[in-house]
Amino acid sequence: MSKDSGLRAGSLLWQTLQTVFRRRRKEFIEPPLVAGALDADTLRELLGKPNPVILEIGCNDGEHTRMFMQCFAEARIYAFEPDVRARARFESNIQDKRVQLFATAVGANDGITTFYPSNGLPPNKSAANMPGGWDLSGSIRAPKEHLDMHPWCRFDAGIDVAVTRLDSWRRQQAVGTVDFIWADVQGAEGDLIKGGRETLANTRYFYTEYNNRELYEGQLGLRELLSLLPDFDVVERYPHDVLLRNRRYTVRTR
Repeated sequence: MSKDSGLRAGSLLWQTLQTVFRRRRKEFIEPPLVAGALDADTLRELLGKPNPVILEIGCNDGEHTRMFMQCFAEARIYAFEPDVRARARFESNIQDKRVQLFATAVGANDGITTFYPSNGLPPNKSAANMPGGWDLSGSIRAPKEHLDMHPWCRFDAGIDVAVTRLDSWRRQQAVGTVDFIWADVQGAEGDLIKGGRETLANTRYFYTEYNNRELYEGQLGLRELLSLLPDFDVVERYPHDVLLRNRRYTVRTR
């Protein structure tokens, strides 16, 4: 994290602004921006234990799963991925007893939902790199401004996939406290939160992608997402992600 002592997430001044924000919900103060993204050293320091429970929602090919495995020797990692192409790459890349993969989307309801697979290839990729096409932008929400922002990325017709509420999944799996949620759900952040209120209430840290443009139909911006998470404070806001801390868990537990 940034070591600057000015207006940065985590500083005394920023904590004061957080208090003001909680008292005056109608006035939104944009959290200060920090370059980069959450790194392994910061994650180790935050969680402070060798055996965290981690939910990786939108795991794709396991790139970040490997980071979690390297950081925490005794981690329990629950990974979720609805795209069959990404799951195939994940299963090829990750074979570890600490990791369990669930072939489902995470949303506001249980059952079956429409998933819009992404396709095409960015200019710096070749078919040899991704023979099944670009599978990193699929969502349970239909694309909107994403089509203009990334014209090379096309979306196939919607398909039916399994979807689960996070709270339903947690009860079925008998999972207690969650140390860390990593969410990359491509515009469905609000759906995840609405279907996971109990789980989030029992989660120490929540790291999620966000965008203030409506890249997907009905996508919520940062202000709206934070309004759904009144018990969470911003630790850091990165260009495309935000790290949140649950105030119920102010003391590290080992």
